[in-house]
Amino acid sequence: MEKKIIRTDNAPAPIGPYSQAVQFGNILFISGQIPLDPQTGNLVQGDIKTEAVQVMKNLEAILTEAGMTFANVLKTSIFLMDMGQFAQVNEVYGSYFAENAPARETVQVSGLPKGVNVEISMIAGK
Repeated sequence: MEKKIIRTDNAPAPIGPYSQAVQFGNILFISGQIPLDPQTGNLVQGDIKTEAVQVMKNLEAILTEAGMTFANVLKTSIFLMDMGQFAQVNEVYGSYFAENAPARETVQVSGLPKGVNVEISMIAGK
């Protein structure tokens, strides 16, 4: 099997030495996405729900580029600056998974890139 780099202009460009996603066989590993607007490169600011929506849009753009949808997602990792915002992020996140939600963990962290409040990574498969 060959490693394939997935790249789209519809999601933020990497801000370090990593790829938006890497596909290996039928498995897609999506790097953590933060609430960056891919068109402007600026952080989407507002409440945690607004940030979470932008993160999910970025993830969706990468899934689409790889020929997948949220139905293909097997596992997610959610990183929050404040676990007190879990319910709001969970509400946004849950709206993208009508049924058969993926496995997941959610953890509170002491810091995230660019000082954002939420970051989400995913693993998907065909």
